[in-house]
Amino acid sequence: MRQFIIRRTCYSIITLFILSLTIFAVVRLTGDPATLMAEPGARAEDLARVRAQWGLDRSWPVQYYQFVQNILSGNLGISFNYRMPVSELYFERLPNSLQLALAATLLSFLIGIPAGLLSAVRVDGVWDQTGKVVALLGLSIPGFWLGLVLILIFSVYLEWLPTGGKGDWRNLLMPALALGWYFAASLLRLTRSSMLEVMRSEYIKLARLKGLPGYVVIAKHGFKNALVPVLTLAGVNLVVMVNAAVIIEVVFAWPGIGRLLFEGIFQRDFPLVQGIVVLAGVMIVFVNLLIDILYAYIDPRIRLTR
Repeated sequence: MRQFIIRRTCYSIITLFILSLTIFAVVRLTGDPATLMAEPGARAEDLARVRAQWGLDRSWPVQYYQFVQNILSGNLGISFNYRMPVSELYFERLPNSLQLALAATLLSFLIGIPAGLLSAVRVDGVWDQTGKVVALLGLSIPGFWLGLVLILIFSVYLEWLPTGGKGDWRNLLMPALALGWYFAASLLRLTRSSMLEVMRSEYIKLARLKGLPGYVVIAKHGFKNALVPVLTLAGVNLVVMVNAAVIIEVVFAWPGIGRLLFEGIFQRDFPLVQGIVVLAGVMIVFVNLLIDILYAYIDPRIRLTR
């Protein structure tokens, strides 16, 4: 078990190293941020002074070394645009993204799990065909397009909900639905396939032979065991939604991490973009590492995998 944990931890460190190297190179290919930070019509010496002030005049290897050194010391740098520490900006917006992600997760639960359960219980029936259509639409329709349609219907035509911004539950409803729709479809498909696999197992057949009512077999013996991979996917989805809801947060003007990342990309704010991507990577890698370790405790066969 110790070797398994060490091996998975090394894989995680390598993944984060590749992520940091990739985002470091990509943001520098977007252009020179000195042209945006300097005054309009700035001379060459003014641009050089701005680059020297922010350390952009040094070679890329030196900048990357400083970037990694800052990460290891818990310092993600100072934002070019906000003139504030990146970590402070990140954790200031994190509660808003968590609120949106939790609401989207709840909606995906309410839609995906019951629909997947009905599809598995009524195989090839009306509910199953409807579930397949819902899953197909959820996996095919882009979230930003769904968000714009929701704004058009419920904000412009019906005037029931505000178009965007952060406020009460009405501001949260449409972005949560637009964000959670795709994940609801994935939960639906996983719930259906997991439930069908459980229902074909021997202990379910034995429960039926004992004469247990159908709802007891499905709810107590079937659904309970089928829920394990569903909850695992839901946990991963939650972490992804916290850090990857860029377009949804921009469409609905939601003040979360995704919108902050968009602003950083648009303004060529190297420290801000690098910090957000690295923190998101650390969160996702850590959750996956934790899930791998938990699975290894549950199923010893996993420890033998490479």
